[in-house]
Order: sequence, then C-alpha cells, then structure tokens
Amino acid sequence: MAICSSVKYWIAALLTAVVLAGCGATQPKSSAPPRTVVSAAFKGAPAPLASLHSQANKLLAGGTAAYNARIAGLKGFPIVVNKWASWCQPCQTEFPVFQRASVAFGKSVGFMGIDGKDQNQPASAFLRKFPVTYPSYVDPHEDIARSIHAETYFPQTIYYDRDGKIVFDHAGPYESAAALEKDIRRYALK
Repeated sequence: MAICSSVKYWIAALLTAVVLAGCGATQPKSSAPPRTVVSAAFKGAPAPLASLHSQANKLLAGGTAAYNARIAGLKGFPIVVNKWASWCQPCQTEFPVFQRASVAFGKSVGFMGIDGKDQNQPASAFLRKFPVTYPSYVDPHEDIARSIHAETYFPQTIYYDRDGKIVFDHAGPYESAAALEKDIRRYALK
C-alpha cells in the first residue's frame, strides 16, 4: 500500500510541475524591425560597421584568428559582443533586447555575436526566429570565449573601447532594453 501512495504522490507532483511550468512560461518573441526600418537606420553607416551589417544573421567560421581580425578591423569604433547559444533559455529571453539595440546604435557601435557550445543547425534555426543585424562567430569549443575570458556564463556581453580593449564584461542576461542601452552608453559610447 505504501508503494501505491508513493507512486500516486510522484505522479501528482510531476503533473503539478508540468502544469505550473506551462502556466507562467512565455516564449520570447522576436523584436526585429522590418527590413525597411533597418535599411533606413543604417543608411550612411561607416564602412567597417556597414561590413558587419552586410553579414547580418550569419554564422561565421574562422575561430579566434577571424574574430581577432574583425575586432582589429573595427578599431575606432566601440564594440558590443554578445555570447549566446540556441539552447540557452536566458539567451532566448535576451535576444529581442539585442535586436532593438543593434538597430538603435548600429551606426556608431559595432555589434557581434559569439555562438558558444552550439551546433550550426540549431543556431541557424534560432537566428531565423530571432534575426539580428550583425554576424556571430561559431565557437563550439569556446576557444574564442576562452581567449577573452568569457567562457563561464551564458549569455555574456563583452564591451570593447575604440582601441579594441575590453572595458566591461556583463555576465547573465539583460532583462530590458533600457538596461542594455544604459551599459552601451556607459561602456561603449563614453
């Protein structure tokens, strides 16, 4: 009899957990503006930033060498790098914030992504759902992340100054566009 009541308890607990998980769970929605808005926002962007925009939503190979070359090519512009993964729920919640900020600041700040500990197929599907105006470097073994001391958290945002030096590292998701914009102004546009 004790086994039956124990099994009933666990079944009830499991069902309760499933119901509660479904009740409050909201799937993040894309905040990507229409292409016409993005095109207008980026009209006249400086060539190094326009180069990023031309690779919008792409996954780029090349590892640490390619990433470092891109950082060097953006000298003179502050850079915001978001490390993310398709499997990371906080990354999914945060992506709409980056969709908006990258358009708002895209003519004066370089945005890039690092797709860490991920596979290309789910990452590409994720980017179709949450398109961004900048490319992401694939980093399945976190070689890029390790080179910039960003291998611990998902998501993680790294700020570079105009000389290509890391000036701030934000661990965890940005909960609002206002919080991200505040840090962009504080660390990138100072």
